[in-house]
Parts: sequence; C-alpha cells; structure tokens
Amino acid sequence: MAADMDIDLIRKQTKGCTDKIFLNSAGSSLVPQSVTDKMVGYLQMEALTGGYALANQYETEIEDLYVQAALLFNCAPKNIAYATSATDAYAKAITAINFKAGDVILTTDDDYISNQLSFLSLKNRFGISIIRADNLPNGDLDMDTFEKLVISHQPKLVAITHIPTNSGLIQPAEEIGRICKKYDILYLLDACQSVGQRVVDVQRIGCDFMTATGRKFVRGPRGTGLLYVSDKVLDEQMVPLIFDMQGADWTGNDEYRLAKTGKRFEFWESSIAGKLGLKEALTYINGIGISNIELYNVNLMQQFRKELQKVPGLDLHDQGSHLSNILTFTTSNRPLQDTAQLLRDNNVYFSMSFRDFARIDFNKKDLDAIIRFSAHYFNTPEELEKTIAILNY
Repeated sequence: MAADMDIDLIRKQTKGCTDKIFLNSAGSSLVPQSVTDKMVGYLQMEALTGGYALANQYETEIEDLYVQAALLFNCAPKNIAYATSATDAYAKAITAINFKAGDVILTTDDDYISNQLSFLSLKNRFGISIIRADNLPNGDLDMDTFEKLVISHQPKLVAITHIPTNSGLIQPAEEIGRICKKYDILYLLDACQSVGQRVVDVQRIGCDFMTATGRKFVRGPRGTGLLYVSDKVLDEQMVPLIFDMQGADWTGNDEYRLAKTGKRFEFWESSIAGKLGLKEALTYINGIGISNIELYNVNLMQQFRKELQKVPGLDLHDQGSHLSNILTFTTSNRPLQDTAQLLRDNNVYFSMSFRDFARIDFNKKDLDAIIRFSAHYFNTPEELEKTIAILNY
C-alpha cells in the first residue's frame, strides 16, 4: 500500500464510510467532510448575502478550481473549463467540431452509452459514419487494426472512453494519443471513470479534449464536471456550437471575440457552491497525491479480484490486460437479484448495470445484467474481506 497515505485519517474525514461498506465510487462516491463543509458554509452565507455579492468575494477561491484541476491533469489553468457534468463537457467538446456528411468518428465497442448516443445523433443529423475498432480476444483494443482504421478512414475524431462504466477495462489512452498525433486526428477522451483513481496526464496522453466528472472517483459534488482543451483547440479558435458571455465578448452588433482560455466552453451561470466543492475535492486529491492513490488502488483491487475468484458460483466479467477499480460479476449459484439483495441486507453499497447500458459489450458477453463494485482509497482490505465473506454465504 502507499506509504504516504494515512487511511485512518482519510476514513475519519469521510463520514459516510463508518456505517457501511461503500463500493460505488464509480457511481457517486463519498465526499470528504471538507467538501460538505465548504458547500454548506457557502450556501448559508449566500442565503444572507445574495448570490452576486458573495460570489464576488470568492473570486480568488473560484479561480483556484482551475489551478487545482490543472495540477491534477498536468496542464495550465487556461486549458480548463468547468462543466455541470462529464456529459455536459462532452457535448460542448463534440459540438466544437465542424462535422460534415461523410466524416468519420472512430470509437470502440466499449464506449460510454451517452457518448454512443451522441454519435448516433450526429449520424442522423449530419450523415457522419461511426467506425468501432475491434478488440483482441483478451478484451484489449487491437492497436494494429486501430491504426489501420485511422489510415484508411482518416476520421474527423477519435473518441475513446478511458475506463468504461460497465467493466474494469483500461484503454491504452497514451498509445491512442500517439497514433492521433502521428496522423493529425482530433482526440476526445472520456476520463470520467479514471480521473481520481488513476494518474491521468494530458501531456502524456496527448488528447485534444478530455472530460471528467466531480461525483465519481474525484469525490466531489454531483452536478460538477471538467473539460480539458488543448492549446491546439484554443489556437484554432474552436468553440462549442452555443456559447454565451463567458465564452466571448460582444464587440459589435454582428461581431464577437472569443475568450482566450478554456472558459469559452463554459456558460456564465453556474453553482458557485458546486465550484467550491469541486475545488475542495481536487485540493484534497492533490494533497494526498494521485500517484499514491493509484498505487493504493492497484494493490487493493489486485487482492480483491484474487480473492473473489475463489468464491464458488461467482464469475468475474472484466476483460483486458490492465484493469481498474471497477469490478463486475454475476453469480451462478443464486439469481443475481438475490445476490444483490444479500449485499443490501448486509449494508454493502454497489450498483448494477444492464444490457441497455452497454449493449455491444453485454451482447458479446451474453449478459443481461451484472453487479458492479467500485472500491476506492478510503476502502480497506478488511472491508473487502467482509464483502467476500458475505458472498460466500
């Protein structure tokens, strides 16, 4: 485990982990107490002061959101935009691309449901094509075929989900980035399940856009998200289809001047309490160190998977040579809904995914539903041992 992490202190600072085994950080994680305190304190003052006046007093702290996000992503604050969710960030990124009939989006079978729906909407509206790259038998992306698809189709956009919501697979984001750079292809990375649990370095990855959410492994509030935009995006004057006075200045009756930073992808109106809560969550991660968090998580999950493989009647369904904190399984010794109820009865928090959430992946695996565990660095080996004991019942 990571030597620099005080797990006892982290758990004391996470009130929600004391009375349950919480294994749903891939859905909406438990926030540190400092996040709650920051948001509640601000809202209480806002009720007395009014939204505008109080926001002006917090300008410096609000700007620190961009500094903390940039520190986590290894970029400059100017490359960061605030969003209300990862999907909001994704929509703003994808509408900045001038799609025309015949353009190609190259993606995978493991992309997120909302992203796939966005691609289908673009297909219906603009006549673009969607190409999905193949996987190897072990679940990894077939990189040789992927590069051939880039060469043959010259896609307008490569869009990848770093870690799918429905499995533990980790896609080779850096290798994909090198191919996109080689052929000068725009690269959009959905990192909503990887930011906060693993090191996500945009310089090493080489993406043009990257989206993240606050509510999952970042341990921030719901209704918050982040968008990274590269210098290339800024220099080429890319901007979402719809923007407002946060994104541009109105310089003449029929003229405007775009903001020079990633804020051109924001709307002016936002929850200041949400921004401050997200800033606090990012500060918390940076204080611990994302490298320490990743090391702890990798060791924790390797042991968890190893022990779960010994549980009679339990089948793990995560494929790929690199696996994340997301772990999925079914049970053959009892109906899956009975297993789910057993976990609920023992105060284990988890989520379930169904065929409609990941139609291509589930069809390949011939699954209708799975149980999903997603541990995080506030979880302990002892908690996971208790969970295994429950499943062995």
